[in-house]
Amino acid sequence: MNPLYLAPSGEMVGAIAAVAFFLVLAGAAYVAFKALKKTVKMAVRMIIVMVILAVAVVGSLSLWYFSSDGTQKLKPPAERRR
Repeated sequence: MNPLYLAPSGEMVGAIAAVAFFLVLAGAAYVAFKALKKTVKMAVRMIIVMVILAVAVVGSLSLWYFSSDGTQKLKPPAERRR
């Protein structure tokens, strides 16, 4: 069997991209929280972090949703085109 035949599906690539997007923005939220430690009060820091995390969650869910293909799941393997 050819090892290139076992390439990841579009859904898997989308899920990996969604997780990577979330982790990058979660890291950015952590850096922003630490960087604003002495200049901004706690409530404002938490609002900034919550906005960044909300963008991370919505963005990663939309990446995951739009990368998945619902029609491919419904077809049995024998009926797929080669």
